[in-house]
Amino acid sequence: MTEQIEIERDIAASPEAVFDAWTTPESFAQWFGTRAVEVPTDRLDFVAEEGRPWSATMVLPDGNTIDWTGEFREVTRPARLEFTITDQPADPARAAVTVDLTETDEGTHLLMTQETPGFTEEQREGLIGGWNAFLDVLAEIAEQNGDQDSSREQD
Repeated sequence: MTEQIEIERDIAASPEAVFDAWTTPESFAQWFGTRAVEVPTDRLDFVAEEGRPWSATMVLPDGNTIDWTGEFREVTRPARLEFTITDQPADPARAAVTVDLTETDEGTHLLMTQETPGFTEEQREGLIGGWNAFLDVLAEIAEQNGDQDSSREQD
């Protein structure tokens, strides 16, 4: 059995709005790391296309940075996104992340999994906490963008 974490949540926005919040570089730069961390767009290469690498640099509040990299494996708007991720770019090992989005009466059910081979329980708990904080901001962006889309449709 593959070691992994799993996070589920319901978001009051369409699958399209949630998918776009995941895959639009400007949105990604806002939610990845939460609002406490800067992801400068001049240090962000994030175009969600299958087989394409991606990279981002987080600038932490203390000025330290974390470099992230991976590759998009599957990009199926608005239902599924699969990519790899690591904060050790020189190491070829990458964890797979899968995001499945299902439409519900209230919006979207998000199911995210990430491989965690060799992680301690403490590392897994930290990873879950981090992703949940990221997803709080992603949900805000998706809900706000979904509201804007709805108001444009009514005009």
